[in-house]
Amino acid sequence: MRRGLLALAMLLGLAWAQDRTQVLVYGGDWTDLITLDPQVVYEFTGVMIADNLYETLVRFEGNDLSTLRPGLAESWKVERGTTDWILTFKLRKGSRFSTGREVTAKDVVFSFERALALKGPGSFLFTEIAQLKPGATKALDPYTVEVRIPKAASPQSFLSILTFTLGGVVDSEEVQKNAKGGDFGKDFLTNNSAGSGPYRLVRWDRGNQVILEANPYARVKPKVPRVVLRYIQEPAVLRTALESGEIDIAEGLTPEGLRAIAANPRFKVVRAETLRLQYLGMNMKPGSPFSNPKVREAVRFAVNQDELIQGLLQGNAAKIQTFIPKGLLGYNPATPYKYDPARAKKLLAEAGYPQGLEFELLTSTGICGGGVPCPDVAAKLQADMAKAGLRAKIRAIANAEVLATYRAQNHQMVLAGWSPDFPDPDGNATPWADYAARSLAWRNGYNDEVAAKLARQAALEADPEKRKALYKVLTEKVLREGPYVVLYQPAQPIGLSAKVEGFLKNPMMSVPLWQVSKQP
Repeated sequence: MRRGLLALAMLLGLAWAQDRTQVLVYGGDWTDLITLDPQVVYEFTGVMIADNLYETLVRFEGNDLSTLRPGLAESWKVERGTTDWILTFKLRKGSRFSTGREVTAKDVVFSFERALALKGPGSFLFTEIAQLKPGATKALDPYTVEVRIPKAASPQSFLSILTFTLGGVVDSEEVQKNAKGGDFGKDFLTNNSAGSGPYRLVRWDRGNQVILEANPYARVKPKVPRVVLRYIQEPAVLRTALESGEIDIAEGLTPEGLRAIAANPRFKVVRAETLRLQYLGMNMKPGSPFSNPKVREAVRFAVNQDELIQGLLQGNAAKIQTFIPKGLLGYNPATPYKYDPARAKKLLAEAGYPQGLEFELLTSTGICGGGVPCPDVAAKLQADMAKAGLRAKIRAIANAEVLATYRAQNHQMVLAGWSPDFPDPDGNATPWADYAARSLAWRNGYNDEVAAKLARQAALEADPEKRKALYKVLTEKVLREGPYVVLYQPAQPIGLSAKVEGFLKNPMMSVPLWQVSKQP
């Protein structure tokens, strides 16, 4: 660890190292980091970092995910046109990018058009949910932006979507200057930043660290001018790094490590609320054993949720079996599946597998929701399923590889996590139920038009009670027929130095690092 501190001091400069209140070191498993382009990023770590590099027109503050606040837009209004919803945003004057250029309406237009053109993993939020079309975003003057979306879309959902990094506003001039062959600057923004957020990207050493530095032109000034995100995958190494003072924040500690930290006055533990779900995805593509509904039903009866949550997770999660998390409209508390290996074995035999079934269970080498290593969760599931004749062969690889395999539909069963991109039930319903959205339903080969129509109908329903009723029908249908086994809804335990103040991770997994300070 002393070598690690010495390397950090050399990298940051002696002055920084002598005054550690000026440097915040955040350790965790950041191996899902693929890109920092706000219009492309879709992974937990990338979204967390991009939130600190880019501003959006509107945003949420703290744990309040129900009240929209001004961002780059100081005000906005929604009007019903003849055929469209018309949303008009008035930008703040004087907001500046890290290049020093002022943020204007043309940058907003460029950013939204760029999101549509790049067709990144999150673009369906614009194209499918908001039904935003190219040319629908216009600059009425340097500080006024107009966006038109069809009446079939929900303007409230669109405003919530704009809080996600997809709506991050980039410096259009800087991006266009660094574009290559019509890529809209995608290659450039993978490894560089061009935003107006509190921080700018200094460097990204893949697999090692990400360094952020205060944006000198930012409207919001961070309390700690430099942040280092250190890649630390092993929970034991993470704990040692926190205890030695090498890092200030440790994300990914085991429950045992958290108990030890909590008992030491030099440290504290926060348990961040989440909307995350940890689940198993079963590939239903033709020819797969999981295309048989009885096999999927067998898996549901072969998972011992109670033991998983109370044992391995030590209660650091809520039991849930439906796909809308507790905390959002449409949450369905139904938990009809109890651990019953004998029943699962009978279902397997009825499905044509009297001798049981062998398959590959893909998992990340990193940390799963609740602070437990994913291979440990997979091993617990493997042991439980084996009693029902479901013989899982675990394949543990880096999370980026898991995502690539999963997105290519090349898995049999995968242990994965999901958080909605915006705090609305449709942030789960469309990805989980609508094959055409090319998200989770597509990855797992779940092509059910009834489920898709229910998701679309619920998304546009204005009456909360009617909407809730639609989600009840949809969640119960997907629970019994879909390709998922929802395992639990975790809290996110994070260990901190007692010197760290103002740390928050909201249910959307956003961390406003600019609010964090350190005492000497």
